[in-house]
Amino acid sequence: MSPKYVFVTGGVVSSLGKGLAAASVGSLLESRGYQVTLLKFDPYLNVDPGTMSPFQHGEVFVTDDGAETDLDLGHYERFTHARLTRDNNWTSGRIYETIITKERRGDYLGKTVQVIPHVTNEIKSAIKKVSRDVDVVIVEIGGTVGDIESLPFLESLRQMRQELGRNDTVFLHLVLVPYIATASELKTKPAQHSVKQLLEIGIQPDILLCRTDRHLSAEVKAKLALFCNVPQEAVITARDVDCIYEVPLALAQEGLDEIILRCLNLLGGERHMDKWEKLIERIRHPKDTVSIGIVGKYVDYEDSYKSLKEALVHGGLANDLKVELQWVEAEGVDGEGWEKQLEGYDGILVPGGFGKRGIAGMIRAIEYARTRKVPYFGICLGMQTAVIEFARNACGLEGADSSEFDPATAHRVIYKLRELRGVDELGGTMRLGAWPCKLTPGSFANKAYGTLEISERHRHRYEFNREYEETIVAHGMKLTGSTPDGTYVEIVEIPDHPWFLGCQFHPEFKSKPLEPHPLFRDFLAASYQHRQQRLSTVAGRVALVDSAPSSVAPVSGD
Repeated sequence: MSPKYVFVTGGVVSSLGKGLAAASVGSLLESRGYQVTLLKFDPYLNVDPGTMSPFQHGEVFVTDDGAETDLDLGHYERFTHARLTRDNNWTSGRIYETIITKERRGDYLGKTVQVIPHVTNEIKSAIKKVSRDVDVVIVEIGGTVGDIESLPFLESLRQMRQELGRNDTVFLHLVLVPYIATASELKTKPAQHSVKQLLEIGIQPDILLCRTDRHLSAEVKAKLALFCNVPQEAVITARDVDCIYEVPLALAQEGLDEIILRCLNLLGGERHMDKWEKLIERIRHPKDTVSIGIVGKYVDYEDSYKSLKEALVHGGLANDLKVELQWVEAEGVDGEGWEKQLEGYDGILVPGGFGKRGIAGMIRAIEYARTRKVPYFGICLGMQTAVIEFARNACGLEGADSSEFDPATAHRVIYKLRELRGVDELGGTMRLGAWPCKLTPGSFANKAYGTLEISERHRHRYEFNREYEETIVAHGMKLTGSTPDGTYVEIVEIPDHPWFLGCQFHPEFKSKPLEPHPLFRDFLAASYQHRQQRLSTVAGRVALVDSAPSSVAPVSGD
């Protein structure tokens, strides 16, 4: 069977949740027995998001093959079983780079290189490249209909509809249907105008996915169907939900997957969403809560740590716990009484990042966790700062640092990757993608994974300096994970601690709601155990105070 295509576009405003919608469609089609893959086109001119500010773009999601991609690919992998690569995320910059390379090489044989057909052909080639060995390809176009930069992508989709026909393609368009409180009614005009913009470039949507904060009545759906030229049953309510993992079930209730299958002329097997239903039950009925303090650099924009946030939720679900995340700005862990900011957390996590800003606060937070026996999880930069803190405060190496933060330090316990010395370019010059790692038997990591060899995804420029291995190990920090050839240190631990682990890789990229990552599972379990001990200690102190005899003698009456 030749592959079918679902094209996902968005209108009215950005951030409507096209990525979540595409991922949810993927999970629904998988539940019907179809094999899917997903592709994201981003209209910006950067070749990839690797050098973009987290405050502008959010998280950079890394695939097994080392591609630095849009955070929506994280949604795709969490919601489906699709194995994604660099071929599943293209930007305008990368498309144009490919075309210009071909032109300079003479591939176009002297022709005038134009948007149509050369750019659109390159876009269609990218779609067809990921279409092998799958039943359905879900293609998301970033941005908003009406943006100038997205026009070549939309034109390419229009051409594919023309070439393949209606039985092999379906257009799903997300629109905003806002509720105007002063008028006490939902307004459909923004959605109508968005569809009109699509029609102007030759695309008629087949399905409208209406983002709203309340259910759409039959009357509102009929109005949208009439003015947008779609069947009323194809006007889908996409209400706000409490948890993103409710989205597939909410869309299933609206019959979205059935409509897609009918449009694509596919025979739909019975929908199997039992695991998702049980997942939502666990989310709604946790046995208890656990509080995690995340001491990071980009906490003002939570999308900077999107996969991390979800992986912590997954780790909580594995323990039937609700995870209360508290974002702590690393620069603020300073001044008199900074410790009070960290009191009350059941676990402390320092995530990845780049640059010197906030490092001092991270080191203070790590010292707090290490000396007060609070479970600690350091990821990438969080591992490097854990080594720096231990070198300074446990090993007595005054001024120990990373060459990233202090090139002149006397003790470079963290230094630039050997193969990157002399390389000054930033784009695509890190140690990226999946690399193998061997674990020490009996370590926290080994107990979590249940195996002695793992593969995890990386994104870093600096590494542990093995010249300090003997000193670090002699003072109680163990190197419990390294590459098979022993070149790179991947995991450090402190065995004399309830749970203290730093890893050079990013385990959050491989965590899924139905398959929580073992390190997050065990970190949350240790944090919950710390919570119980902490609360029982507090309760014991209160009981002692209540039972203590009064020091004031009773006043006798006359």
